[in-house]
Amino acid sequence: MLSLDLAPESAAVGRSGQCHRRQGSYGFESTLSTEGETRVAESERTRSPTDLLLNVNDTSRGVAGRLAHYDVLVVTAAIWFLGKFLRYAFPPLFDPFQASYGVSNAVLGMAFTGFMLVYAAMQFPSGVLADRLGSVVVITTGALVAAVASLALVVDSPFLVLVGAMLVMGAGTGAHKTVAVRLLSRAYPSRTGRALGVLDTFGAFGGVFAPAAVVAVAGLSFAFGESWRLIFLLAGLAGVGLAVLFRVRVPRRMPTESEGDAAPTAASAAGVGQYATLFRDWRFSVFALLTILFSFTYNGFVAFAPLYLTQEAGLTNAAAGLLYSALFLASLVQLATGDLSDRIGRLPIIVAMLGLASVALVAFISLTGIAGPVVLGAALVAVGVGSHGFRPVRGAYLMSTIPDDVAGGGLGVVRTMLMAAGAVAPAIVGTLSETAGFQPAFWLLAASLITATGLATLLWLLE
Repeated sequence: MLSLDLAPESAAVGRSGQCHRRQGSYGFESTLSTEGETRVAESERTRSPTDLLLNVNDTSRGVAGRLAHYDVLVVTAAIWFLGKFLRYAFPPLFDPFQASYGVSNAVLGMAFTGFMLVYAAMQFPSGVLADRLGSVVVITTGALVAAVASLALVVDSPFLVLVGAMLVMGAGTGAHKTVAVRLLSRAYPSRTGRALGVLDTFGAFGGVFAPAAVVAVAGLSFAFGESWRLIFLLAGLAGVGLAVLFRVRVPRRMPTESEGDAAPTAASAAGVGQYATLFRDWRFSVFALLTILFSFTYNGFVAFAPLYLTQEAGLTNAAAGLLYSALFLASLVQLATGDLSDRIGRLPIIVAMLGLASVALVAFISLTGIAGPVVLGAALVAVGVGSHGFRPVRGAYLMSTIPDDVAGGGLGVVRTMLMAAGAVAPAIVGTLSETAGFQPAFWLLAASLITATGLATLLWLLE
């Protein structure tokens, strides 16, 4: 019994003693902590300027290291900016071209159509070449080809030289986007959406700056002829510089991109059939179809939105031009949607963006003739947000579904089809607007976009 009675007491004493020791320990640690903080504070006060400078240098090196991580993205996006800049510089130059060469709008339109057709035709071959030779070779060559064609327009020359330079520029710039998506998806595998968002935003701003550049050089004198030639001189020099920078920087960061993925013997044996087999996957085929439907809607809408606003909505040319600019400024959303797709998944963002664009386009058409420019402008911007927000996520999703060894050519196949759909859309909308009116033509675009949204929703639900 004694032992039973003493056990709890002994335990209590042990706990009590332990408690006292812990309190003593806490007090001792507190004293050490206070003394340590005092010494640290004194050390901070007595540090020499050399120590502080070393700290600043260490911090600078850390920031520089983090920025260097994005060098592939920056130089790739800069080349894409230049490519889009050259493409969108031509339409504002039609008037100066007429003054210089004495040609009609129809002839200039045919020349620009040739530029776009060559651009579209390059999507698949450039992807296949990237699979065989590596991304570095294709992107560097494309940038140099476009730059040389641009420099060919610096001096006075016949109209045929202009047409030839436009076609060559179409080939050079057309070699970039498909291969750039492939490259960035490998350089930033966990942040592919963000990287493609930056790429597409750079490209969109190439279209914003091109008309401004045409206006800026209009009143300048140029030693080699008309002032508009200065644009192609600067663009050509920038293209050469970016091509060299890309060739030097990217192989250091990504040595494997200087060579192809597939052995030449295997590639020649499989041929184009290896890319056709991608469509046996119903998910890939459905997604390819929805991208084609989206491209049809977007290109048809963008081609005739200003004319629709003036003829159907009754807005002035100035108001229509302002709202049209806002449609492209909405491209900034690509930075956010690309990043979000890396965090929460691609299909949810795709469904949300296509859904927003569909609802906004239906509202835009339905409110025409009823609502004022503010409401129509809001609907137009919402169409832009949804459309631009979809584009980087589209590329990221495709790259996640295509095997690495055929990534370039596989993406090239899809881009060729969607660009073909985009090319015929203005012709269909223009013809329908003359035979049935603008509203039925735009309702056709809305139906195409709604179908694309439904297909994306189906993929999301069955994921």
